[in-house]
Amino acid sequence: MRTKGKYRKPTTLSCNVGSRWPVVVLSLLGFLVLLHLYSLIRQKDPQIRESQRRINRHELLHELEKVEELSLQLPPPRKRSPRAVKRRGPRRPTTLVDEFLDESSQIRGFFFPGMKYAVDPRKDSGNGTNYYYPGRIWLDTDGNPIQAHGGGILHDEKTNVYYWYGEYKDGPTYHAHKKGAARVDVIGVGCYSSTDLWTWKNEGIVLAAEEKNETHDLYTLNVLERPKVIYNDKTGKYVMWMHIDDTNYTKASAGVAVSDSPTGPFDYLYSIRPHGYDSRDMTVFKDDDGTAYLVYSSVENSELHVGPLDDRYLDVTRAASRVLVGYHREAPALFKNQGTYYMITSGCTGWAPNEALAHAAEAIMGPWETIGSPCIGGNKIFQLTTFFSQSTFVLPVPGLPDFFIFMADRWNPADLRDSRYVWLPLTVAGPVDQPLEYNFGFPLWSRVSIFWHKRWRLPSHTMQEHK
Repeated sequence: MRTKGKYRKPTTLSCNVGSRWPVVVLSLLGFLVLLHLYSLIRQKDPQIRESQRRINRHELLHELEKVEELSLQLPPPRKRSPRAVKRRGPRRPTTLVDEFLDESSQIRGFFFPGMKYAVDPRKDSGNGTNYYYPGRIWLDTDGNPIQAHGGGILHDEKTNVYYWYGEYKDGPTYHAHKKGAARVDVIGVGCYSSTDLWTWKNEGIVLAAEEKNETHDLYTLNVLERPKVIYNDKTGKYVMWMHIDDTNYTKASAGVAVSDSPTGPFDYLYSIRPHGYDSRDMTVFKDDDGTAYLVYSSVENSELHVGPLDDRYLDVTRAASRVLVGYHREAPALFKNQGTYYMITSGCTGWAPNEALAHAAEAIMGPWETIGSPCIGGNKIFQLTTFFSQSTFVLPVPGLPDFFIFMADRWNPADLRDSRYVWLPLTVAGPVDQPLEYNFGFPLWSRVSIFWHKRWRLPSHTMQEHK
């Protein structure tokens, strides 16, 4: 027995050539896995940095995202004589909207504060205030009320200057006939320039009315509303689109003007009925790839139409989409965030305020989905009236992802030249959620929020970083 054990194989593993191969292969595979993981981390690093940047930026906005409540009570009803009660019947309950529209209201000053409360950059400039006061008179650098109603802002990237265009309404308000809406004769389109979005210099009227030629679209007795300007990189022209109409609002067209300079003068070209449809409240939107789109209320304001402009931005192409059909929305203000298109619209109630709605789409041509009221804070009636204002434009703020300025008009139908501006912070709550496994392909939209503030300002370093 002892002799047999002499030739027994050892129990320890021997490292021969054949047994080395599995170890080498496993080591190589492990190295490749580690290399792949490292490359993934490197690829995700910019995304991580971007996410951290967004978190840091949002920390700056926490103050602006706080809900600010508002307490406002109706004044006691005015006494009426028994004879008036008998003749006209009992008075219906007064609402805040009634008080807003009543130029003799006891709380008129709440909606339209007097000149002593005006925002005056000549007094406040340089002391670090730069506060926005929604609804107050806003003066330019000459000390005159800014006249840029129903307008929008162009950021000239070459000079880093902002240009605010809008209806110049510094004239008397009247009614063309008994049932006609309050109006001001066409004066033209005003333009103001700024580097900080708070101090505005009057650049004059860049598109003037026609005073003699009654057949001209810009004749003083016609209608010019909601001018918007975009820059065409291919032609080097600044292109203005606007709503053109007659006194009775039957022309319902879109007008076009061009200029070599953002401060004009703009040369008026013509008006069209885009795609053969009536066109009233409108806006233009320039996408990231340089394609521009016209968005307008049509079919008696019952729906919106969206269509691309041609390469020169001077006409629409054949392509068009009908969106929000049957919704009766106007005053569209379009913006884009993280690849998703958003739009704020108003109901159709003339000069009276109503509830804004937010809409979202994965493609600008639609389909568009309504995602609810964006208004937060104030009180219920403020939310139902879009803070007693109507949308006109949404402006991206440089250096602050997901943050915008919501621009609106607080119309004063008794004196349209005294209409006010309501600028408020607008946020989009983070990236659009990924579709769930069983959501049938419908996206989950981010929330669009417009926060009410009696007084607010941009983070102090925001504009300095981008000068």
